[in-house]
Amino acid sequence: MDLYIVANKEEISRLAYQVMLSKINESDNVTLGLATGSSPEGIYELFRANQPDVSHVTTVNLDEYIGIDESNDQSYAYFMNEHLFKHLDFKKNYLPNGMNSDPDAACREFEDIIAKNPIDLQLLGIGTNGHIAFNEPGSSFDSTTRVVELAKDTIVANSRFFDKMEDVPKTAITMGIKTIMSAGEILLIASGENKADAIKTMLEQDMNEQMPASVLQSHPNVIIIIDEAAASKIDPALLTQGGGCCDGGCCGGGGHHHDTEGCCGGGGHHHHDNEGCCGGH
Repeated sequence: MDLYIVANKEEISRLAYQVMLSKINESDNVTLGLATGSSPEGIYELFRANQPDVSHVTTVNLDEYIGIDESNDQSYAYFMNEHLFKHLDFKKNYLPNGMNSDPDAACREFEDIIAKNPIDLQLLGIGTNGHIAFNEPGSSFDSTTRVVELAKDTIVANSRFFDKMEDVPKTAITMGIKTIMSAGEILLIASGENKADAIKTMLEQDMNEQMPASVLQSHPNVIIIIDEAAASKIDPALLTQGGGCCDGGCCGGGGHHHDTEGCCGGGGHHHHDNEGCCGGH
């Protein structure tokens, strides 16, 4: 697990974009797992501005509300189309079908899509309660794509996007934790003091299903990019562990601070093997 701490949300987006661009450029057939919400908006803005070749890239999204049509501006399909899909020429874009009259069938169909398009890099945010996608506390680490009832605090957090609380969806289709963990690489981003408790718990507590994001401790290839506010409650002793390569402004491996000027140039990123900083891609 590589932990990068940067100054602010803009720096998170810049570094995360480079990580994703590196993955896109690794082969001629790539599948990206994507997320919605405010966290990845800056990343998608960089995609729009830079217009990388994504004609060989398939995308699969983490989740979708049930009962909200893609033409509704609060649906995740609408969000992805407005922020990314209509601006670049992807090979194919998939989201769970929240309008399927048989949601369980929609879940099975989405698992089949992922089986045919194994995820090379999965982008994640983290909820204040530690959820990843809509896998709320208590979700099984063995869960696959399924229908979920949203937790009360998630509904409250989402209510800012709706005119009335009763309009906020209460159910969704989400990629399960086991499905997320099947990705070859996982990139988690978080910014702001309101995420500090979740980040601290995710990193410092033993894995447990009451903190869904803690499962990432068992994944062999995880990159976490957070800002100083989100990192503010991490035990300082944790940040001094590990080696990390900090030449040229690129720091990893031990949760070191750095700025992204000159970091991961050429679309690479640092791994724990310490065979050169930001090399290998």
